Amino acid sequence: MENSTEVTEFILAGLTDDPELQLPLFIVFLLIYLCTVLGNVGMTGLILLDSRLHTPMYLFLGHLSLVDFGYSSAVTPKVMAGLISTDKIISHNACGTQFFFFVGFITTESFLLAAMAYDRYAAVCKPLHYTTIMTTNVCVSLTVSSYVCGFLNSSIHTGNIFRLSFCKNNIIDHFFCDAPPLLALSCSDTSVSEMVILFVVGFNDIFSIVVILISYLFIFITIMRIRSSEGRQKAFSTCASHLTAVSIFYGSGIFMYLQPSSSHTMGTDKVASVFYTMIIPMLNPLVYSLRNKEVKSAFRKAVGTAKSVTFIF
Repeated sequence: MENSTEVTEFILAGLTDDPELQLPLFIVFLLIYLCTVLGNVGMTGLILLDSRLHTPMYLFLGHLSLVDFGYSSAVTPKVMAGLISTDKIISHNACGTQFFFFVGFITTESFLLAAMAYDRYAAVCKPLHYTTIMTTNVCVSLTVSSYVCGFLNSSIHTGNIFRLSFCKNNIIDHFFCDAPPLLALSCSDTSVSEMVILFVVGFNDIFSIVVILISYLFIFITIMRIRSSEGRQKAFSTCASHLTAVSIFYGSGIFMYLQPSSSHTMGTDKVASVFYTMIIPMLNPLVYSLRNKEVKSAFRKAVGTAKSVTFIF
């Protein structure tokens, strides 16, 4: 170990070496990224500009859009660059930075989804006390806590992995700097690092999932107590968008990490990672815009205002 050369840069293997697939994949990922940027930045802009969306649920949704934009931007541009360039090198520091922001934003999203579940619980189960439960201070505290927990978690993971020694092989068999391929490259003993990852990820995921499940258990009980079918449908519709986002986020995670070891290959990991890092950030604004009357109304108002301004000029 003392005589080995420490790696100062890595080579990202990417998704494919087939030159016939690289350009089509670049075009597909470019379109996905453009939709992600437009959808999430547009959603944030609508929430800021329309006073009707200045409510706790849309405060969380605005930050969810920022987080989706953040972790997609941490990965997708580098993937696209690798598809049209022969230079697939990423420095040690750049790799650590990419990993830090990806983990930070994606963990923040899990906590924001838990905060949104609590908000939906207060709206459905405690409608008369909603404004006193979800005060501005409570909303800000939940939002700030989500970011603090997300980037504290990211700091732990980044320090835990990049304290390891990397020597000889520097080819990361993935399209971005993720924990499993980095651990596989290390020439240090990774048993402690793997235990830290298992504990921290397990705690964060279990906490978020338990909050979401308990919130929806109470929501389901409350909805079942509503006598009219119209009332039940109206109550459920307030949760439909969030429940869809939760299902997509955790469903892809379960598919990626809980599949049998016999079918757990780097190829399937890459495909699942594409969905996790690129598709979900694009889908979330679509889910909330297509299933939400307030967002549709705000969008129509914004389009109408834009047309009026254009007509004047």
